[in-house]
Amino acid sequence: MGVELIVAALAAGASAGITGTASQAITDTYGLLKQLIKRRFAGREQAREALEGEETEPGVWQTRIGDDLRQSGAADDGQILAAARELLALADPRTAATFNISGTVHGAVGQFYEQVSFDQRTQTSEPRPPQDPAAH
Repeated sequence: MGVELIVAALAAGASAGITGTASQAITDTYGLLKQLIKRRFAGREQAREALEGEETEPGVWQTRIGDDLRQSGAADDGQILAAARELLALADPRTAATFNISGTVHGAVGQFYEQVSFDQRTQTSEPRPPQDPAAH
């Protein structure tokens, strides 16, 4: 499922950019996703070049870089998958629904009447120890 999620997100990000509907959050997340994938594509010049394209069809992305996503480990990389989920939820909510991606943000409390973006990519799965107040 990782490859399908990533290629759907890449296509959605490219499509939003071409149609001019991309918000800054979509543009930033699309750039982040491509940057993270490029790191995994070290030594895979054809795949890196294909990633530079602005293709809007997931099937084309799948054909061009699908095997590289699997073989490089990108399809199993938690950070890449999180960026892909976020991008897909922002750029193409209907497709995101097919991957069971929702806009639910843990820790957000209150009523929101406009689109709100939360960046949780820096969180880790391990709890952080409390900071020593004297250190500040």
